[in-house]
Amino acid sequence: MKLSVIGAGYVGLVTAACLADVGHQVCVIDIDKTKVRALQQGHIPIFEPGLAAIVQRNAEKGRLHFTSDMVEAINFASTLFIAVGTPPEEDGSADLQHVLAVANAIATHMHGHKIVVTKSTVPVGTADQVRSVIQEKLSLREGSFSVDVVANPEFLKEGAAVADFMRPDRIIVGTDDDACRMLMREIYAPFNRQHDRMMFMDTRSAELTKYAANAMLATKISFMNEMANLAEHLGADIEQVRQGIGADPRIGYHFIYPGCGFGGSCFPKDLNALVNIANKVGYRADILQSVIHVNQCQKLRLFEKIQTYFSEGLEGKTFAVWGLSFKPKTDDMREAPSISLMSAIWAAGGRVRAYDPEAMDAAHGLFGHRDDFSLASSPEEALLGADALVVCTEWHVFRAPDFELIKAQLSSSVIFDGRNLYDPERLKFYGLQYYGIGRGN
Repeated sequence: MKLSVIGAGYVGLVTAACLADVGHQVCVIDIDKTKVRALQQGHIPIFEPGLAAIVQRNAEKGRLHFTSDMVEAINFASTLFIAVGTPPEEDGSADLQHVLAVANAIATHMHGHKIVVTKSTVPVGTADQVRSVIQEKLSLREGSFSVDVVANPEFLKEGAAVADFMRPDRIIVGTDDDACRMLMREIYAPFNRQHDRMMFMDTRSAELTKYAANAMLATKISFMNEMANLAEHLGADIEQVRQGIGADPRIGYHFIYPGCGFGGSCFPKDLNALVNIANKVGYRADILQSVIHVNQCQKLRLFEKIQTYFSEGLEGKTFAVWGLSFKPKTDDMREAPSISLMSAIWAAGGRVRAYDPEAMDAAHGLFGHRDDFSLASSPEEALLGADALVVCTEWHVFRAPDFELIKAQLSSSVIFDGRNLYDPERLKFYGLQYYGIGRGN
């Protein structure tokens, strides 16, 4: 099938590459000409395991091509996936200007029936808005063109997006049209062979499903962080508690790891957008607001522990920070806990020497040159001359470090572990002081 994907960001690029990899002919359009030229030359603007090889393979075979010409993309296929950004407004609501601009462009340049699929994470009712914008524009044009709008939210985890797309838990499709159901079944047939993962519903339910899924996962994280904070006051070990409750199949082990808060492009943005949606219909979403509040506070828990330990102040002290991205296997630093931590350290007069396997360029882009910030070429280099080690991201390379080297390098022999990677008893053996999250300290 011929398909066009509008937007070459994270969602659009993964969607396009994976659709091409199963044999579809896919055209990707982005208004950023520099990005398009880079993609045409085989350069991937994001780090996502496995993605570069898929893009290169399908570009070489002619199943995937990139353009900055909107008219070309609209006329290439009758099925158009909208995968542009929906950044947050000041009030937390999702900014739909890019989505609606695409809808307007489609209505302006389409010649024949189109099926428009909203892949971006959008507020409930967006499919109706897109349909309305297109139909209003079409009413001013000559010819009797028609359009169907389908909601098809993505459920991609950064760091595992290719696997999530290729082997989905579910494929949510919002449409009331039988022809659209058949089309979407055909598009996703290669990903749906083992058992039927397709779930059809109305567009508003499909849109809410995406928000509800992210809100539930974020709630589990904030709940565990709250339990971790309570465990510290009670002298309990949250890691033992986690294993105890995770054994209950009704709870499970996923998303119950306490830590220094969640970040990324999805959870914080989608929670705020969902609260805004609730406010607009006169509903007070107390649980969601609490999840947001707990996470905001949790991002400063490591700094609070650091400040308590160095009670004389942080002026002139250097902190080795391991992990800058909001999670492993991505270079994404959006809303990352490391940003809150480092900003607080700088405000208190401290210095940071940081290392991350993939997010160094992102960090340089965010902070540029600062006298109180430097990037190390390895985890070991970050330790040189540091007063303490702070772990912000649970990259595999940090899981089994040389603790004797850490003790030798750190002037204060103390580790602040924001992801509970290490065993407190083992660190005592090496003569290291240890402060985790919810570990009774």
